[in-house]
Amino acid sequence: MNDTRRTRAVLGVLLLVSLAMITVDYRGGDHSPLSALRGFGEAIFGPIEHGATAVVSPVAGAFHTFTGAPGAHRRITRLERENARLRQQLRTGQIDKKRADELNNLLGTSGRGGYRIVPAEVISSGQGLEDTVSLDVGSGNGVRPNMTVLSGDGLVGRVTRVGPTTSTVMLATDAASSIGGRLEGSEEIGVVQGAGRRGGSALKFQLLDSTVVMVPGQRIVSFGSEGDRPYVPGVPIGTISRIEKTSGSLTRTALVRPFVHFTSLDVVGVVVAAPKRNPRDSVLPPSPSPSPSSPPPPPSTPPSAPPPPAQAGTSAPPKSRPAPSPTPRG
Repeated sequence: MNDTRRTRAVLGVLLLVSLAMITVDYRGGDHSPLSALRGFGEAIFGPIEHGATAVVSPVAGAFHTFTGAPGAHRRITRLERENARLRQQLRTGQIDKKRADELNNLLGTSGRGGYRIVPAEVISSGQGLEDTVSLDVGSGNGVRPNMTVLSGDGLVGRVTRVGPTTSTVMLATDAASSIGGRLEGSEEIGVVQGAGRRGGSALKFQLLDSTVVMVPGQRIVSFGSEGDRPYVPGVPIGTISRIEKTSGSLTRTALVRPFVHFTSLDVVGVVVAAPKRNPRDSVLPPSPSPSPSSPPPPPSTPPSAPPPPAQAGTSAPPKSRPAPSPTPRG
């Protein structure tokens, strides 16, 4: 008991002395009488403090890392979700702009031809041997079998099956597809057939009159069917890329590069009402200049004829000599 009281008394005295020294040192500022003692304490206890800090800092950092890890993980997750949302918005904006451009092109094409259409989107592509696509419109939208389907670039195909809300289209590239075609600027007709594959030169054109001259660069539009089913007239089909040699055949065949990109169909239109009159070539895009089928223009000035060669036994005309200059008189 006595030791405890003595210890408490000593601690109390030391505490009072410490408070007194702190007060004197604080009021003295830089001129404090205890500044030497303070420097001595810093010299003794400073290295110990730095060493303790070096030991404790990694532990404290690890503690803060572990305690702050859930919050940091939540922040990272939130940023990743925000980045994904922004990327999705960017992609959606690009897709919407692309579809808007395709729709504007489609409406322009249908307006030039006088076709009344139902816009549609391609929702799936057929698998197997047939070249088909499915559309998001059906009988509820006025779509019927054997209606023409086009895009802003040209002829896509014809409707073969119709459901309440969807429909199936046989593409012009299908091997069973057969379309009446007409050469641009003429009355020459033939049959456009699919090659069975969508890529490359997927169409062939057989001209019915084998005496008619075809050249690469000529363009083909749909001739039209009786009653405008399944094909309306005047829809651009493609450009002749190469003429096949068919000696002895009653028809002439050409490979056709289609205007439509069948591997990237998106926005199309189903023609629910044919034009009142045949648009003929008015739906075709502007022809290149000069047209590949046009003959070269005649030269503006005829070339000068070379002088005729001298015949044997005749002498060439003498060359004129300059007149002698008069001799000056002295």
